[in-house]
Amino acid sequence: MEPVDEIYQQYADEVKRFLVCLTGDPDLAEELTQETFYQAIRSIRRYNGACKLSVWLCQIAKHLYYDHLKHQKRHPMLSMEELERAVPENDGMPEISLLRRDAYVSIHKAIHSLREPYREIFLLRALSELSFREIGEIFGRTENWARVTYYRAKVMLAERLEE
Repeated sequence: MEPVDEIYQQYADEVKRFLVCLTGDPDLAEELTQETFYQAIRSIRRYNGACKLSVWLCQIAKHLYYDHLKHQKRHPMLSMEELERAVPENDGMPEISLLRRDAYVSIHKAIHSLREPYREIFLLRALSELSFREIGEIFGRTENWARVTYYRAKVMLAERLEE
């Protein structure tokens, strides 16, 4: 079997292109690509060579996307922009201002309930807008590790906000 880095270098663009076509969302495609390779590493023993490695990886990617869709139906995740639209600015009505404050407090509590390194990576990406490469360098890890960890932090955060 080829070293993991070589497999990633050879197939990552193909998997991402497949996912962009499937999802229509380049950011989601990037996250799912990272998760695809993580899952592939975990289950490499099940690859029997019956199909090309790229096909096997795309199958994993497709299943992850379907899982994502199922999860989104149960746990819809709002972006900060959507949240700001859902909780409008204070239009002279104190109850709106109070709702907005409560929403932000709930979000901050959920973020701070994440365990490390998920909390820090989420904050570095969402608030500091650091690239995954920069986050990986901060932790002495790879860019891919930072992507996967950020994706998992978002999932955990969505679950906590759902509660």
